[in-house]
Amino acid sequence: MKFILQFPDTHGLEDDMLDEHHVGTVAQLAERVGFDALSLTDHPAPGANWLAHGGHQTVDPFVGLAFAAAATERLRLLTYLAVLPYRNPFVTAKAASTLDRLSGGRFTLGVGTGYLKTEFFALGVDFDERNELFDECLDVMARCWSAEPFSYTGKHFDARNVVHKPRPAQQPIPVWIGGNSKLTRRRVAERAQGWMPMGGSPELAKTARTKHIDSFAELAAMVAEVKEAAGARAAEMDFCVMYHDEGINADVGADAEKHREAFAGYEAAGFTWMVVGGRTMSTDAHRDWVEGFGANYLEGRS
Repeated sequence: MKFILQFPDTHGLEDDMLDEHHVGTVAQLAERVGFDALSLTDHPAPGANWLAHGGHQTVDPFVGLAFAAAATERLRLLTYLAVLPYRNPFVTAKAASTLDRLSGGRFTLGVGTGYLKTEFFALGVDFDERNELFDECLDVMARCWSAEPFSYTGKHFDARNVVHKPRPAQQPIPVWIGGNSKLTRRRVAERAQGWMPMGGSPELAKTARTKHIDSFAELAAMVAEVKEAAGARAAEMDFCVMYHDEGINADVGADAEKHREAFAGYEAAGFTWMVVGGRTMSTDAHRDWVEGFGANYLEGRS
């Protein structure tokens, strides 16, 4: 199991998420204590009402992860997750390949279809087209990263004999898809290098417009289903889950053996990556939490 530190979210309207934390500093700390990756999420135009009722602020994930790349040497970089329908696919492909090349092949593009209608309205994107635009973007990015000239007629564009450089360092850049629906799981099995199921409460799943996973057994069965559908590709795929436990967020060192057993259970179910952290804390409190996680769960790993 490898571990990803989610950059600490700031909820609400009063504070600014960069007042307490700098992406480069958090990335250096994560790398020093033994984390394998840092993740940033994507909300370019969140609604004020959503922020006031539990939503979280973000920085631009591609710019933020570029800062993290420049400040570190081995830490992988993950968008957890970027909303593909928000952007022209050529713009996303360019940002991804640039970040991957400049980081020496350390980038993983975690993606989703999005769920905030107000954000779609603000960005001028038709919410009802999001699935079509998502699949279109997967097509275009794969062709871009080949660095060969191609043509493609999309829903809202007509690309004629275009070529995309720089080539990414990785071929391909790993694409992990987030979400719980049957459509998402089919996309993962057929087209992606990883799956990021969404946990949490039924209310959270309803807000995110995805299926709620009722139990760990159901989650494990879904992993097995995706692997079976992927066939020979399954051995090379990654499965990433966020660890939802209020206890570890409140006291990172308490009940450490319980958490280690939980991590082992996820690994036995087929998960290869786990996201932790992401809670709003003061600079000092966050540093102590990250260092405590490293001391309790990351030291001594092979």
